[in-house]
Amino acid sequence: MTIKTCVFDAYGTLFDVAAAARDAAREPGAERLAKAWPTLAADWRRKQLEYTWLRAITGEHTDFWSVTQDGLDWALDAQGLLGDAALRERLLNLYWTLPAYAEVPGVLADLKAAGFSTAILSNGSPDMLDAAVVSAGLGDMLDDVLSVESVGVFKPADAVYSLVTERFACTPDEVLFVSSNGWDASAAAGYGFITLWVNRAGDPMDRLGHPPHEMLTDLTPIPDIAKAI
Repeated sequence: MTIKTCVFDAYGTLFDVAAAARDAAREPGAERLAKAWPTLAADWRRKQLEYTWLRAITGEHTDFWSVTQDGLDWALDAQGLLGDAALRERLLNLYWTLPAYAEVPGVLADLKAAGFSTAILSNGSPDMLDAAVVSAGLGDMLDDVLSVESVGVFKPADAVYSLVTERFACTPDEVLFVSSNGWDASAAAGYGFITLWVNRAGDPMDRLGHPPHEMLTDLTPIPDIAKAI
């Protein structure tokens, strides 16, 4: 077995999804958000993901920007902040420029220097992903950015993971797939990828029948792991 391509989920894996709420909470006039931002950020992310799963199950697909807005509205409503239109707009604007985690540029650069192909595979809409990649300065370190919009269904549908093998003309066992979502790492393992779960929060492992190859706390070891497989 030889890894040829290293593929990363985007949100929560390369990009810090809590940053929008955290940064907005530090701004002048955000006293109410300052008290609630950790819960709001967690609720926003949870509902965003839940809406992708439900839409995949029902076949009622919409783009990731729509479920991102819907998830935020639920989170704002839960905190009694739904009527603050300026806050909503600010949080959504910040989501387009989420920062990459500190180790991301170095990891991607090391993988490219070692001869691996690199890519993003994400639920994100193409315009959202392009904005995030540009904002974080990662464009030169990625061979492609693959979005579920080309198949019209969210993860964990097999059609999404097939985008990688089709794009890079490889077999699943030649792909190292990295995600911060345990369910995503498990589904990708079931598809046939070698998977790494970046468990930054220290969560329990999902019971889905396809455990990841390895669990990490951040992305730093990935180049060495890719070379060793």
